[in-house]
Amino acid sequence: MSQTEQTVPAGHVLRYNFKERLTHWVAAGSYLYLLLTGLAFWSPWCLWIAAMLGGGQVSRMLHPWMGLIFAVCVLIMYAMWASHMHVEENDKIWFKSVGYYVQNEDEKMPPAGRYNAGQKSLFWGFVVCMVLLLLSGLVLWFPENIPWSWRYLRYAAVLVHASSALLTIGLFLLHIYMGVFAERGALDSMVHGDVPLNFVKRYHPGWYKEITGQPASPKK
Repeated sequence: MSQTEQTVPAGHVLRYNFKERLTHWVAAGSYLYLLLTGLAFWSPWCLWIAAMLGGGQVSRMLHPWMGLIFAVCVLIMYAMWASHMHVEENDKIWFKSVGYYVQNEDEKMPPAGRYNAGQKSLFWGFVVCMVLLLLSGLVLWFPENIPWSWRYLRYAAVLVHASSALLTIGLFLLHIYMGVFAERGALDSMVHGDVPLNFVKRYHPGWYKEITGQPASPKK
């Protein structure tokens, strides 16, 4: 990604261009709608959510269309970021040191590149869940077109859809934690696009070395 795509302040580096940020926020908005309406469908205790969003019929109508928007966004993000998400040997070491990450002891972590192993796992988790949700959702969208002799396909779709949705909730919470608390400033990069070099040096020293040609010195 070239820094010429967007003017960045001195001492900053471009992390996400406009297309990446727009796709991310459209995906986030569609996912939140899917999450809320999905909870309303899942339990009678959550029916009030559907009422807040226009009623059960409106939610039932819009839910699958929002699912298609979310799926398209994830596919676009896959095209943009998959080449950065390959698991490397350093990522295996990162997972063994994840306790230090949780405790913000960054100096004890292996040098992460543009994305650390946790971020890569979240990416692949959402990609896999999107595929499962899309395939099972298509079955649930048009159940009247499925012969009764294929009823077990319906049952499987319900199980896969609910399980995948619950998994995405866990991934979503981890994403919030990592973007807001574990890496302070990461959320701002998805708003403005750029991050200070000090941020890169602290949280992604491998990427810092790629950018500057200099290794990040240990945190004091």
